[in-house]
Amino acid sequence: MVTHVVIRGRVQGVGYRAWTADEARRRGLQGWVRNRCDGSVEAVFSGPEDVVADMLAACRRGPSLARVDAVDASPATGDILRLRAAGESFSMLTTV
Repeated sequence: MVTHVVIRGRVQGVGYRAWTADEARRRGLQGWVRNRCDGSVEAVFSGPEDVVADMLAACRRGPSLARVDAVDASPATGDILRLRAAGESFSMLTTV
């Protein structure tokens, strides 16, 4: 299962991107996370459906300093995983 996610709220400047990468790696998910110029955080998670669902639930809470207002998730294709850094299963990407 590959899921594209956009998280809105106070999610930049509070360690949300690094937290997301740590949580995804801990769960054995593949994908990436990055900040967006509009103040949101964008991520892609790939893995077993139950593990991705657990990650989405965690994203709705976020790290302690974050305030999550919305988590918009939609199915994606595996092509979106190509944005990862070579050799990494889960990458933190630069802001777009």
